[in-house]
Amino acid sequence: MQYIDNILFVAVLTAGIWFFAKNIKKLIRNIKLGKSIDRTDNKSERWKNMAKIALGQGKMTRRPVSGILHIIVYAGFLIINIEVLEIIIDGIFGTHRAFSGMGAFYGFLIGTFEILAFLVFVSVIIFWIRRNVIKIKRFLSEEMKGWPKSDGNWILYFEMILMSLFLIMNATDVPFQEMNNGNIISQYLAPIFSGLGETTLHVVERGAWWLHIVGILIFLNYLYYSKHLHILLAFPNTFFANLKPKGAFKNDENVTKEVMMMMDPSADPYAMPEEGAEEEVSTFGAKDVTDLSWVNLLNAYTCTECGRCTSNCPANLTGKKLSPRKIMMDTRDRIEEVGKNIDANGGEFIDDGKNLFDWISKEEIWACTSCNACVETCPVNIDPLEIIMDMRRYLVMEESAAPAELNNMMQNVENNGAPWPYNQMDRLNWVNE
Repeated sequence: MQYIDNILFVAVLTAGIWFFAKNIKKLIRNIKLGKSIDRTDNKSERWKNMAKIALGQGKMTRRPVSGILHIIVYAGFLIINIEVLEIIIDGIFGTHRAFSGMGAFYGFLIGTFEILAFLVFVSVIIFWIRRNVIKIKRFLSEEMKGWPKSDGNWILYFEMILMSLFLIMNATDVPFQEMNNGNIISQYLAPIFSGLGETTLHVVERGAWWLHIVGILIFLNYLYYSKHLHILLAFPNTFFANLKPKGAFKNDENVTKEVMMMMDPSADPYAMPEEGAEEEVSTFGAKDVTDLSWVNLLNAYTCTECGRCTSNCPANLTGKKLSPRKIMMDTRDRIEEVGKNIDANGGEFIDDGKNLFDWISKEEIWACTSCNACVETCPVNIDPLEIIMDMRRYLVMEESAAPAELNNMMQNVENNGAPWPYNQMDRLNWVNE
């Protein structure tokens, strides 16, 4: 009978890890639906980016209030969960505070954890007030209604409960309180439970202990369905981010081949493919998520839904429909639908008659000024513009569906060598004026 708790703990822990691994496997599968792209160049710069932006939160503090609060929650939550290692050891082997033999250093660690837990709790309350009482504008956009709003609040409740359980667990642990070493915050909560008997205190402590570890496992598996997946994905996303100057747009390989062939006087544009060689079918741009690169899909899953991109977008600020945040959220929703289609059809995608344009309208795509403000401001180096440009390329080169103004401009460039409808011989007439 004495091993029932240990067996139950191992079963719960195994189930939590199994479901988490299953979600991660599905996540990797979905990201790999994107086209191959090489982002392994300049590894030293990539490691530097990851350390500075993902780990060091380098771009978060551009907005000091939310930035500092986020650093407290992010760092605090990660550091506090170091204690999960002790909980796992205690749960498996039936020990109690396995690391307490470390003496004063153990007290220092737990004391630090308690201070951070308190700061996280306060920060989360401020975040909740900003979202639901002050109602900051960037959290009120159309795409933030329904599940995105609920998700933002649920994660805050999760964090408040987990921090509370950690402090209650310490406050009702009589041997720990008697140590008087590390109970910096919990000592002020202990009097609340002073009227309880020793047995009841033990039950409360064990209850908080179990709820804390089960809550962490639930939180871990909830991440896949939440915008807080960026807790895990911010690191690879910043590592694989585009290092080229933001004004440098990628050339389509098929177009490049055509141009190179036109510039080669020895090339025969009408030559037939060699016998036995597969003729390459050229497609341009992105119609659906599988036409995007795997980095674009990683970006979509990494989106924090913070809205900094949208609040800095000049098109959005002038009242146009475009929201870079919505672009990323819609892309992620479409990936998820494609993934569910694959799961439902034995690992094979069956055409559902839909594509990315069912989520993202042409009006949104053409509203973009390609200024890169969204890319510059994103705290985890997401690039909505690359998705927008690929979708534009599809509209122009596959459907000839560019706006009339753009078609006129391109026709003028072709006929007159300039975007204006003037004869080339008349282009310098303005000098005479």
